[in-house]
Amino acid sequence: MPEHVDYVVVGLGALGSATTHQLARRGFSVLGLERFELGHRRGASHDTSRILRHSYHTPEYVRLTQEAYDDWARLASWSGRDLVTVVGGLDLFPPDPAIPLVDYTASLTEAGVDFELLDVDAIGERWPQFALPTGTLGLYQDRGAVVPAGPGTAAMQALARQHGAVLREHAAVASVTGTSVTLADGTTWSCGGVVLCADAWTDRLLAPLGVDLPLTVTLEQATYFAPESPADFAPERMPLWIWMDEPSFYGFPCYGEPTVKAAQDCGGPTVDPDARDSEPDPGMLDLLVGHMSRMLPGSGSPLRSLRCQYTLTPDRDFVMDRVPGHPTLVVGLGAGHGFKFAPTFGRLLADVVTGARDSVSPTFALDRPALTDPSYAAHWLV
Repeated sequence: MPEHVDYVVVGLGALGSATTHQLARRGFSVLGLERFELGHRRGASHDTSRILRHSYHTPEYVRLTQEAYDDWARLASWSGRDLVTVVGGLDLFPPDPAIPLVDYTASLTEAGVDFELLDVDAIGERWPQFALPTGTLGLYQDRGAVVPAGPGTAAMQALARQHGAVLREHAAVASVTGTSVTLADGTTWSCGGVVLCADAWTDRLLAPLGVDLPLTVTLEQATYFAPESPADFAPERMPLWIWMDEPSFYGFPCYGEPTVKAAQDCGGPTVDPDARDSEPDPGMLDLLVGHMSRMLPGSGSPLRSLRCQYTLTPDRDFVMDRVPGHPTLVVGLGAGHGFKFAPTFGRLLADVVTGARDSVSPTFALDRPALTDPSYAAHWLV
């Protein structure tokens, strides 16, 4: 490697891999650094599947999903493989839900995205797999889709390499500025800009620059269930779904294997990313099994569970912004729901670090109240 490159990307999960690809595609020399091996299971970009959907709680996010669908389509074309499996998406709101239905309907309407509202009987007619409490309302959006997690990230890494990017594994970063990156072994590269997509390690790298980023890292858990009749949960017969209450759960139809994947959103314990295990949590499993047995009684018994790390901002909004005082140092954080936007993150972060745009949005800025006001009350249900 030369001692100087145009740009360095720190962290090669989904967001960093997307950014590395975008920068290399534009003809820049790019070095991507990953503290573990590519495709590792200690972050948030591994496993099989993630949700892609239009339904969101603000018009700004809905509009960003419209960009995400376009960016996933371009990524699929560039990679020569199908990356989006449309199955339809069903958001389920029980009576008096913790997540307001009106936030979703108003946001979709303002963004011009069609949807249907379905009562329990209408849901049962289409998808008899569900057993729902009286008064539940379903918000159905027919473009709800599944995108591949590990394979999607690997596809972006492969494209980055095809365009000349150098990706280095087991390259833990000790310090960053806007014009240099130093590894734990003392190796240093100078560069024209740095994009920091280090997820749970982001705050540690920013602290020496005087940036106190209030992040919470939680260890979540997804479980695969073995239905007696997998055909009832095939993608053409079952939508992906989200239970819009506290606790909140979500799940998928069968995808790549005859199992049903489900999980709780933001239900795991707070952890240190350098001192966590990966063993399944029996209490989290029992809570999920109870919900699945009530809502999807045919989903079967749990087959296996795996852990997934969330790095949460207090307001659950993303970070896509320059570091104050360091205009060539740009931060990207997905706040535990960013994978569906990964190709869009890559495009926008590449725009910012290269100067193609000054910023993305005040909602995703580093100087917003949620990140600067110590009294801000964290809330993660969206």
